[in-house]
Amino acid sequence: MPKTVTLRLEDEVYETLRSAAKARRRSIANLVVTAALARLEDEQFVDEHEMAAIMQDRDLAKRMKKGSRDARTRKGRFA
Repeated sequence: MPKTVTLRLEDEVYETLRSAAKARRRSIANLVVTAALARLEDEQFVDEHEMAAIMQDRDLAKRMKKGSRDARTRKGRFA
């Protein structure tokens, strides 16, 4: 079920969002949701080039595999 969220925005921020939404023929709510989800996706996931660099680091890959095993077996302390 959709939820309602209230934001308090400075006038300048609101006008920027309103203008951007109007230019894209979207509602402000749709613009904010789309932008927020895109930003979260960018922050949470690595692209293929970053993943290739990560996987080339053998020590890091080994530590990640160990961490994954430890998490599955609930070994260690997790924050």
